[in-house]
Amino acid sequence: MVTMANPKEPQDLKALVASQPQDLDAHLAALDPVPLLLVYTHLSGDESLLERFRPHIKGAWSFEAEIPQKLQAELREKTIATFRDYAANDRPLPPAPDTARLQHMCDVAVGQPVPAEYLPMVLEELNFDRTDAKTVRWRKPVSPEVLGRYHVLVIGAGYSGLAMAIKLKEAGIPFTVIEKNDQVGGTWYENTYPGVAVDTPNHFYSYSFRTSSDWDHYFAQGPEIIEYIRTVYRESGVAEHMRFEQEVSRAVWDKASEVWKVTIRRKDGTEYDMTANALVSGTGLLNRPSIPDIPGLETFTGPKFHSARWDHTVDLAGKRVVQIGTGASGMQLGPMIAPIVDHLTIFQRSPHWARHNPLLYAEVSDGLKWGLKHVPFYTKWWRFQLLYATSDGMLPHLRKDPNWPEPETSLNAFNKDIREQLIAHMRSELKGDEELLAKVTPKFPPYGKRMLRDSNWFKALTRDNVELVTGTVQKVTPTSVVDKDGVEHPADVIILATGFKAQAPLFPMEIIGTNGSLRDQWGDDNPRAHLGITVPDFPNLFILYGPGTNGGHGGSAVFNSECQVRYTMLALRELIEREASSLEVRREPFDAYQAEFDAEHEKLVWTHPGVTNWYKNKSGRVVTNNPWRLSRYRNMTAEFDTDEYVIRNEKAPA
Repeated sequence: MVTMANPKEPQDLKALVASQPQDLDAHLAALDPVPLLLVYTHLSGDESLLERFRPHIKGAWSFEAEIPQKLQAELREKTIATFRDYAANDRPLPPAPDTARLQHMCDVAVGQPVPAEYLPMVLEELNFDRTDAKTVRWRKPVSPEVLGRYHVLVIGAGYSGLAMAIKLKEAGIPFTVIEKNDQVGGTWYENTYPGVAVDTPNHFYSYSFRTSSDWDHYFAQGPEIIEYIRTVYRESGVAEHMRFEQEVSRAVWDKASEVWKVTIRRKDGTEYDMTANALVSGTGLLNRPSIPDIPGLETFTGPKFHSARWDHTVDLAGKRVVQIGTGASGMQLGPMIAPIVDHLTIFQRSPHWARHNPLLYAEVSDGLKWGLKHVPFYTKWWRFQLLYATSDGMLPHLRKDPNWPEPETSLNAFNKDIREQLIAHMRSELKGDEELLAKVTPKFPPYGKRMLRDSNWFKALTRDNVELVTGTVQKVTPTSVVDKDGVEHPADVIILATGFKAQAPLFPMEIIGTNGSLRDQWGDDNPRAHLGITVPDFPNLFILYGPGTNGGHGGSAVFNSECQVRYTMLALRELIEREASSLEVRREPFDAYQAEFDAEHEKLVWTHPGVTNWYKNKSGRVVTNNPWRLSRYRNMTAEFDTDEYVIRNEKAPA
């Protein structure tokens, strides 16, 4: 059985003290003091420093705390004394803090009260006893014969598909993973454009069961992320289950035999069939590029490609480049190519908000890496800080105040303050160019579209060789792109930074259940699933990073994916332990969840009438985003409610 429970986490304080008898203070001085405060409190049980630190902590980000040097020195002194006490007495590390202490520690660490419902999630995510609370364990013995008759087919080997494979292997459930690329990584393997990076801190944007202390950046760049995924893949021992350069083209539920009959296409175009008891899609929402229907695009004589299919054979140096799109990918790649091209014309259909984060391009110091590797619990408390900084703190401020007098541009007083901060930052970066500021300032409230990171985007727009063109593209000619006003912009290369078919998950696969195809149910842009995972009329089908599970207000897609993997494993446990043939979500709980989902979204910024985004379909319904706090979604998926499902043909009732 494979185990991935953070094998490199520091455990031995005796060895640490012996190896660094003189240098501990210098090492600890290189660490962020707030997680170190939590380490000290956790190890010592002494809460006295918490209240003394509290007035100096204004938020969960490290740059939101200004701790006096004298107080930091006292913390280090007390921490070293605690280390030495553990070492001298050969004391084992303590268990997780009790509820009251955990609440006190969390409240102080993030500068605000942490909802009590968050605490079970925090304990689970930080995994203090290193047993991985998200692992689903058998409740009764399951014979090798029963397991041997079962087979799960996983589609995709990105973050979600790989996590699913690891958990299936842990449970001993036979499985196969079909991956269209020639190696693991999913969207992080496919997106290789200049500047590609994650906008969630990677110490949180990683598996809870396999954290890493070796990240070079706080916000990892593409090559770092893909190397992390490959490392986990190599360690996990799932290679024998992988089939690369193959795609699922069709899956049909066979009512008679109650299995999925799946058609798989190889790279050379030949096909073969496979049967599976359960089908798990790990293809996600950001899988298939969206190519705009621009008149004349096919007539362009120069290189043209989507940002997610970057053509590395094309040398952009000295070229006239037209970039169409200013979303997350466009905002990252534009500043990277601007210094090397002759001229960059950027077409902006609508502007985006982008926040400044001083850690965006900062490198992780050797001192912090040392702490993450050697100080017990430091990695865990560091992860907690990032979890809270990037997740639900903003969600309450994304609710519409029905009495707010400025609903066109903001939602409430806090949202207005954010807007003013964002505009002030843009004005500074644009060197006071009010005309350009007007072009890039959205008219809708902050967070109406995905909040982006300012990757030197605004500075790039001030370059002499960069031109921002607002509005849509009228047409493309063999040598140019024509704007809405008929002005022709010469181009040697066209880059389409136009996003993905996020409203059509599982596209272009044909999935046929007991009552027609998934595409018939969803249409072109209205996907719906219970908890984002299961769909009526599609037995034994589970969707990871499915409809309504994107974290529009923050958080980590990896966190949400792990929640869905566990839920799927709980469902598979029911099937296998009961020796049942199928389970299918009932229509009533499915409809009730969709009604609550839609009602919640009506209160949030993404349904603002002035916003067009990839979160909403053409009828205005939000179909991609999760409206819930991380803790609530975790609680929704932490248990499998069999009353919500029809379970058929049980041989061994649980």
